[in-house]
Amino acid sequence: MSVTYHAVGWSTFKKRYDLILWLGIVLFLVVFCGVSLFLFPKVTLEILLIRAFGSAAFLLLHIILCIGPLARLHRHFLPLLYNRRHMGVSLFILALLHGFLSWITYHAGGDLNPFVSLIVSDAGPGISRFPFQIFGVMALVILFLMAATSHDFWLVNLTAPFWKAMHMLVYAAYAFLVVHVVFGALQAETHGFLTGLVGGGMVVVLGLHLVSGWREHKPDNQPLDSRLDQGFIEACRVADIPENRARIVSIAGERVAIFKYDGKVCAVSNVCQHQNGPLGEGKIVHGCITCPWHGYQYLPETGASPPPFVEKIPIFKVKIQNGIVHISALPEIARDLC
Repeated sequence: MSVTYHAVGWSTFKKRYDLILWLGIVLFLVVFCGVSLFLFPKVTLEILLIRAFGSAAFLLLHIILCIGPLARLHRHFLPLLYNRRHMGVSLFILALLHGFLSWITYHAGGDLNPFVSLIVSDAGPGISRFPFQIFGVMALVILFLMAATSHDFWLVNLTAPFWKAMHMLVYAAYAFLVVHVVFGALQAETHGFLTGLVGGGMVVVLGLHLVSGWREHKPDNQPLDSRLDQGFIEACRVADIPENRARIVSIAGERVAIFKYDGKVCAVSNVCQHQNGPLGEGKIVHGCITCPWHGYQYLPETGASPPPFVEKIPIFKVKIQNGIVHISALPEIARDLC
């Protein structure tokens, strides 16, 4: 949504991010090809392109997997979430080019059917005959499913829980690609540089997820004052809430976002109805709580999206005593606009 309650669509913001994304990809490919030609002047064009597209796809996947935990750790990374879908589609295009060129180069010129050759070419004893290409194919299939269902049409028709579960397969794709690279390109590795890069990438991805998970785990396990005062629970101090932003607390395992804006305080469910995005990591924009993931908006007083949108989120009653915010122990149904 936009601040005027219209669908964002292909906004100037997204166009700028897409331009930066593809300029970065083109720059990487040019630099990679230049360095490769300098180090290996006898490399063929097909092999050069196969390596370039594969390396770009593998690097972009690492960036995509790091965006989520980085956004959890610092708000400055949140804008990258807006363009992560387009990064995923770009990743699939690069992986498809890599796979197609590999298939044509290594399997289309033999006596066997190219599809049969792809399956049986690595079969045999020894680590050098490990069928690493099949793992690349499995990863490409997952990336295709994710790219094909990246539009909100599929999110609505597949339902958010199923859609999200399917897109969590990106971690399986990452595991398949690590196997594909380790038993493929790194077999010819002699100086350890590429091995170090792959290992370092795995450490960064895993480390960021562990650190952000630990940080998310802490507020979920910091119990609020369990004493009920006429159905209200002590949540936090008003002074602890940033202006036009939120402080996230946990009630019975459910996260609640407490926003402060224009001298007011409200409390809503932390879960956006679009893709379960973290509303508490967003901010108040033109009077609306705006999800940091895709810009969906909700009126803080009612929990309902402004017309013509119909999304609603649960809200919590709030009262303030001596600078302390108390919220109701149970949520209310979002109220329709009058």
